Amino acid sequence: MAQELLPGQKVRVTVPGSSANLGPGFDTLGLALSIYDTVEVEVIEAGLEVEVFGEGEDDLPRDGSHLVVKAIRSGLNAAHAEAPGLRVVCTNAIPQSRGLGSSAAAAVAGVLAANGLAGNPLTTDQVVQLSSAFEGHPDNAAASVLGSAVVSWTTTPVDGSQPGYRAVAVDVDKRIRATALVPDFHASTQAVRRVLPSHVTHTDARFNVSRTAVMTVALQNHPELLWEGTRDRLHQPYRADVLPVTAEWVNRLRNRGYAAYLSGAGPTCMVLSVDPIEEAILEDARTAGLRVIELEVAGPATVEVSRA
Repeated sequence: MAQELLPGQKVRVTVPGSSANLGPGFDTLGLALSIYDTVEVEVIEAGLEVEVFGEGEDDLPRDGSHLVVKAIRSGLNAAHAEAPGLRVVCTNAIPQSRGLGSSAAAAVAGVLAANGLAGNPLTTDQVVQLSSAFEGHPDNAAASVLGSAVVSWTTTPVDGSQPGYRAVAVDVDKRIRATALVPDFHASTQAVRRVLPSHVTHTDARFNVSRTAVMTVALQNHPELLWEGTRDRLHQPYRADVLPVTAEWVNRLRNRGYAAYLSGAGPTCMVLSVDPIEEAILEDARTAGLRVIELEVAGPATVEVSRA
């Protein structure tokens, strides 16, 4: 029997953004970043009220099609709980459709809000599973749930049932910082994925396997290996033609020795480093119309619950 939530119950969820792939770790590596969306949910007598402030406030829906609302309902169903009505207020700082995990953050926020309202019956693994299912890969969502860096993977049952999404957190060297160069245009994950080939050579596959291993070591305690660890042959070369601005900046920065890569599906260019990027380079980026965001590695999403 489903648990009936009482009007007046409230929850506030703060979710970090994320960067996925980190170069070679396609759909596998993720990193939580210190830019946050906040979602406040209150159980009300009836109906659905949705407000959006900040990033996406001019574009995101105010009805049940909003991803946060879908995720809340998925979480409530998994937690065997029901709400007579919901008021949802989203305050967004994560740029939308820029390769910084905004969609994953929305899914994570919704599932965690539902879990908090229901008394936290869901495990962390279940939260990762539910939130990752909205995207079909766990790298961004797992990073937002667990914080730090993550190694994630997908299992596909032989019976054709829903894939399983798993992840473990990896400690990150405290000296590592991130700098995002964010273009003023969106990138569709689906559109950018369509340019990827269905097959790659064994040589390129072997190259990426080795660099993904290097990257996990670089993140933990060998930041001097970040440049080598962010090399990729599986997806970034194919995406360069559809994201020429990003490709230009990734190449420009890598040629200067910076560990730059395409963040997620783009179009953000991300740099991981110990030392700050030269100010002249950042000023050139700003002049070219890119938004420069200096970030730290973030901890996990947080949940605050208040009872009626």
